[in-house]
Amino acid sequence: MSTSSFEAIAPAATDAVLPPVQQAPVLGVPLAVTDYARTLDWIDAAVQLGAREYLCVAAVHTVMESRDDDALREAVDGAAFTVPDGQPLAWALRKLGHDIDARVYGPELMDRACARAAVSGQRHYLYGGRDDKALAQLAANLLDRHPGLQFAGGFSPPFRELADAELDEIAARINAARPDVVWVGIGVPKQEKWMAGMRDRLDAPVLVGVGAAFDFHAGLVPQAPAWMQRRGLEWLFRLLQEPRRLFRRYARHNPRFVAGFARQWATHRRTRPGRPGSDPSA
Repeated sequence: MSTSSFEAIAPAATDAVLPPVQQAPVLGVPLAVTDYARTLDWIDAAVQLGAREYLCVAAVHTVMESRDDDALREAVDGAAFTVPDGQPLAWALRKLGHDIDARVYGPELMDRACARAAVSGQRHYLYGGRDDKALAQLAANLLDRHPGLQFAGGFSPPFRELADAELDEIAARINAARPDVVWVGIGVPKQEKWMAGMRDRLDAPVLVGVGAAFDFHAGLVPQAPAWMQRRGLEWLFRLLQEPRRLFRRYARHNPRFVAGFARQWATHRRTRPGRPGSDPSA
């Protein structure tokens, strides 16, 4: 298997303390009560510490699939934390009384991390994309947007289950490139399971699964207008772009999420501290 060559030497790790991350469950899936700055500070601290962690970026799809797919749920639970990528998840956390202003959108998180890395010298690796051409376009667009950004390498895997020997080869290639952060864009649930399975094989301090961010930043798929994103209608925009692929996903998951969270919120209102007759231990 071939890989792009963005070779350089990684900076030495220094002592650091990972910032604490508050988490709260939405339909049983723990989500981080955080924002972009705190998430990026955590990534920087993990790189400095030389930690071996991974982060998940969850929309409603991830939360609902985690309820049906035990392996995905185990992978999400094994992450250092999972940020609320979907606007409905940020709204859900706020409804439950948590101090969160907005979602932590995976493509925006990736872009802001690249902006920081262009200044700090942090080295990034790209794993995913539709093919080598798309991966090269992604790298070119990010480099054009963030001059000084250092890529340790990149690889676009085939769309099939990989043999253990192939995974060993991929791990060896990534480790030889010595990145600080590996961005993983192979979609839910593959990327979460890949990070969980590869975490012990990889030396990179942080892995982050960002799914469609690769296609967005490569210019292959348009992003929803800002007004639709703010109103939680990104799913509708994507459905209109890819109806055949996404209709069954949204028709299955969105109503179940609304119904499930309505039950969780009702329980929260009955049992919240200070409510007459509530039982905080319930």
